[in-house]
Amino acid sequence: MRTAIFTALLMLFTAASAQAGDGMINIESAFNVQETADRLETTLQEKGMTVFNRINHAQGAANVDIELRDTELLLFGNPKVGSPLMQCQQSVAIDLPQKALIWQDEENKVWISYNNPRYLEQRHEIAGCEAVIAKIEKALAGMVTTAATE
Repeated sequence: MRTAIFTALLMLFTAASAQAGDGMINIESAFNVQETADRLETTLQEKGMTVFNRINHAQGAANVDIELRDTELLLFGNPKVGSPLMQCQQSVAIDLPQKALIWQDEENKVWISYNNPRYLEQRHEIAGCEAVIAKIEKALAGMVTTAATE
């Protein structure tokens, strides 16, 4: 009985570290924010993604004398994937290009957060694009995991 409870709790905590509410997926990184962002940017480019911008929010805050834990945002995409999604439901363009937030929490843990493609599917009432959603879901999970782990 104790083993079953322990296993259930372990699964719950593992799921909580990988998923968050409001349609975001959070993956803990083994690296600091800058190295995680560097690794993700490299991985994205290696996979044929265009990195449109990299925003250092902590630096922006420091420029106006506000202290913010390390926080960077990458904007990226690939029209071969995003355009078919927009054909299914054009309003999804408001959430494209994709974004990944690399940030440090209060406990000095580093996370990569991104929009869950299933959330975007629901938000925009996308129908008839299951293959595209599944492809995006798999690609994002793979790229983020590669960037976050040793």
